[in-house]
Amino acid sequence: MPNLLILGAGGFGHMIYENAQATRQFDRIAMLDDAAKEPAVIGKLVDYKALRREYPCAVAAFGNNKMRVHWVEKLLEADFVVPTIIHPSAVVSPSAVIGAGSFVMQRAVVNTHTVLGKGCLVNCGAIVDHDAVVEDGAHIGLGSVVKANCRIGAWRKVEAGEVIFAARRRIDGVGTRELEDALYAFGFGNQCSYVRPFGAGHINETYAVYMPAEGGKDELRYVMQRVNKHVFKNPGEVMANIFGVTEYLRGIIRENGGDPDRETLSYIKTKSGENYFEDTQGQPWRCYNFIPDSVCYQSVETPEQFYQSARSFGRFLKQLDGYPADTLYETIPKFHDTEDRLANFERALERDVKNRARTCKKEIDFVLARRADCSVLMEQLRSGSLPLRVTHNDTKLNNILFDAATGKGLCIIDLDTIMPGLALNDYGDSIRFGATRAAEDEPDLAKVHFDLELFEAYTCGYLEAAGDVLTPAEKEYLPWGAKLITLECGIRFLTDYLQGDDYFKTQYSTHNLVRCRTQFKLVEEMEQAFGRMQDIVKKYS
Repeated sequence: MPNLLILGAGGFGHMIYENAQATRQFDRIAMLDDAAKEPAVIGKLVDYKALRREYPCAVAAFGNNKMRVHWVEKLLEADFVVPTIIHPSAVVSPSAVIGAGSFVMQRAVVNTHTVLGKGCLVNCGAIVDHDAVVEDGAHIGLGSVVKANCRIGAWRKVEAGEVIFAARRRIDGVGTRELEDALYAFGFGNQCSYVRPFGAGHINETYAVYMPAEGGKDELRYVMQRVNKHVFKNPGEVMANIFGVTEYLRGIIRENGGDPDRETLSYIKTKSGENYFEDTQGQPWRCYNFIPDSVCYQSVETPEQFYQSARSFGRFLKQLDGYPADTLYETIPKFHDTEDRLANFERALERDVKNRARTCKKEIDFVLARRADCSVLMEQLRSGSLPLRVTHNDTKLNNILFDAATGKGLCIIDLDTIMPGLALNDYGDSIRFGATRAAEDEPDLAKVHFDLELFEAYTCGYLEAAGDVLTPAEKEYLPWGAKLITLECGIRFLTDYLQGDDYFKTQYSTHNLVRCRTQFKLVEEMEQAFGRMQDIVKKYS
């Protein structure tokens, strides 16, 4: 065992002498001091270099914090090994990092992922909790507590018995107290590198949360969302549905040999164990793990891509075939009740609170001419011909993550609208969004067309994945699902336009009107191709 030289033979120096003996890591222990005269003191401080060969290890045992760090640095410059001295009764996490020349005294605790700099002193009975940072030369006093995620500055003394709480730090990209509170509620505030807006959804406010990664880089690790409470009036029910379904999916995916961390979203509870966090304004926030090496498309680029999306949504329906749909909350009542959407439209038209009806007479007439169509699927549901299932209810292409390497559908996202519903609605919404090359808000209707090739690609993939759980009646009415969901969506856009754009995010005053026109153009072309749509469904059934 090596010999140890202790610089300083005052009261603190003798404490370190006894602690060093208790570690049984050193053969001989000697001291240097400019004033003390006793058997253990073998010279003055200036003699330290001359003794390096005989005493290769040395520590600086000075109560003054700056002096202690000064001498640690001098010893390191002189090529001494400057060890940490940790009393055997202390509890130090194996993940803690303790700098050269630091001391952890009797019954002190240094918890997980804590970092101590050079020449620190954690005195008897003190506790430094997890993820704290104690900078060079700081003294954590007798029986004091440094709470988790605190940072203690260089040379600072935490007085005996004092309790230090973490102060919030500035996080790049955080512009509101509500977002900051949410980050801390989920436990990310003390490590988060920065946040930035994320995604292109119409309803919720979404942020990418970046955390430190290996090599000094930052990585996108979490997605944080403020849920639109105007739309989702009972966020507790929304999150109960989401947690129930995603936890069920994890089990099914694992049973089938898949990767549950990539093939379904994994939502995170708050530090207090809640499904979501409610800020001071009463707004709900939720968080889930980001899935790396995945991509999301805003529009269909190839038939193969649309085919893969169909397999994803078909697989989603099939995986949830055994989930008890009656346990789900109907978080948005009558969400895909086309009759109710029609009634809401007629009410908005009658009231015309923004005096906009005069600007959209052609679109109004389009809806009124198709009143009877709005009851087709609802009548089948009431008669029992069509079963209720666990459905996503917003099956656009951009609610699928694709594997960046294989191009195959990986994971279904945006689960706010998971509710009991008709499989035809999920199928139809995908066709509405994807069986066209135009954007949902394309102002030039000459560019908006219903694409039968894309319709066939999707129908093929969907029936391959879900055909064995769909009933004959469900298959028969698939074309109706495509037409009616497209009509319904157009009605919703038009209703929101008449009411002053309360529901969907808009970028200009006629945005919702433009959106409704694209939907009605698609409905017209579906009506013209309806027989061929039925033939395609029969082909793959």
